[in-house]
Amino acid sequence: MGIEIGGLFGLILLILVIWGIVSTIQSRAGTGSKVLWIVILLVIPFIGFILWLLFGPKAR
Repeated sequence: MGIEIGGLFGLILLILVIWGIVSTIQSRAGTGSKVLWIVILLVIPFIGFILWLLFGPKAR
């Protein structure tokens, strides 16, 4: 039995994850760090986004 995310919450989560990926690519972090954060965002989107907000590379 898996957790399904759908509807409006799923759409909002998709937009936030895409924003996180774009921000990570534009950051000054190293390539390995960028790849790791993008993989985390894609594999575990909800928890990954929260972790990215707290510990991810900053765009500035």
